[in-house]
Amino acid sequence: MSDKANSISKNEQDKLISELYNKSEIVRLAAARMLSCSAVTGDIKQTPSGNFVNCHIHTSYSFSPYTPAAAVFEAWRAGLLTAGIVDHDSIAGGAEFTEAGSYFGLPTTQGVECRVKVSRFEDRTLNNPDQPGVAYVCAHGVPRGKNEAFQHFLEPYREARSKRNRAMCDRINDIFSPYRISIDYDTDVIPKSMADTGGSVTERHLMYALAIKLAEYAQTPHALTLFLTEKLKLKIPEKVLSNIADGDKTPQFYLYDILGALKSALIPTIYIQATDELPDAEEFIEYARSHGAITAYAYLGDVGDSVTGDKRAQRFEDAYLDELFAWLKETGFDAVTYMPSRNTKEQLSRVMALCRSYNFFEISGEDINSPRQLFICQKMADPMFGHLIDTTFALIGHEIAATSDIRLAMNSSEMIVKHPSLEERTKLYSMIGRGEAKIDIL
Repeated sequence: MSDKANSISKNEQDKLISELYNKSEIVRLAAARMLSCSAVTGDIKQTPSGNFVNCHIHTSYSFSPYTPAAAVFEAWRAGLLTAGIVDHDSIAGGAEFTEAGSYFGLPTTQGVECRVKVSRFEDRTLNNPDQPGVAYVCAHGVPRGKNEAFQHFLEPYREARSKRNRAMCDRINDIFSPYRISIDYDTDVIPKSMADTGGSVTERHLMYALAIKLAEYAQTPHALTLFLTEKLKLKIPEKVLSNIADGDKTPQFYLYDILGALKSALIPTIYIQATDELPDAEEFIEYARSHGAITAYAYLGDVGDSVTGDKRAQRFEDAYLDELFAWLKETGFDAVTYMPSRNTKEQLSRVMALCRSYNFFEISGEDINSPRQLFICQKMADPMFGHLIDTTFALIGHEIAATSDIRLAMNSSEMIVKHPSLEERTKLYSMIGRGEAKIDIL
């Protein structure tokens, strides 16, 4: 059949793109397959973007405007070389993400992000703005076929989080009762999630449900900004307030801008300390590594002007970073992941130097959970981040190899003995990830 015969109209393309957001995974994947045909015929084109990768994309299985299939499509359309999924407390979207990537010829990697207890720093703020002694960590490059095991491991933590979510929902309703505004966890929050198919429910879901109610209550963006600042007395950054005030001009961002404001300014008031939903850091590492994943600490660093608009100016790990890295090594982490758009060159130069000193694998990606965020991080064009292209392909190569045989995982004892140099292993696994070599080179 000719390319012309495979061609589809703009209206058909738009319909298929809308089907990427269908509740049915089967429908989403069918739409992705059809759209990939349009990519072949040239009806849908990529944006030329250069050498960019992203290993930290959230989807609707935690909180994001994108389903896994939609995230892959948008990553491909933006011109990414690779894409990686890391939802909070869930890897239920991993298989869909991987399959959709295969349609577009987009190399992908799957993982999960989780919060863990860190007793060593129980009184200090790590990379979690809401609670001391709690850290965000990732299991990257989860071998395909291990998803069900990870879902089983994370299920009790998702259930415990749901109980805390309900209690925070009650706190929200107490605050807003004078205005006759309330959210119901079962009818307003859960339906905005993928909890029925293994997804998690986060604080962002609560804030999004509340954002919908506030938009209905205030009726106009201007009235809403006045309500947030004068009635509720919330301290919201000017940039975020300006975005909300322009809601009529940018309706596609409006609810997400309100969410960002609420997450930054309201969460400290309604937040309840997490307990039962947090595995110990050591437990998480042991489980992830025993199932062939690469464990990574997610560096945040002191924040000034939050790129996502939902983090307060706050100090995090920088004051004790040397001590933290020593603990990461002692505890058994394999890698450190960071996001160039969030930090200064000075911060990231220090992090990269520590990674080299402690022989940590480096992973990077932009935290996608809002339509305002771009899949491409232009800061990655800086030569200082060039090595992250190779490490990303090495991560993909690791996932391919570990899927074949867990003993071929990049961090397995067998591979470390056989190839003790991290630089050598990165090169070998990068070749596999790029399709330039088979796993038998290991």
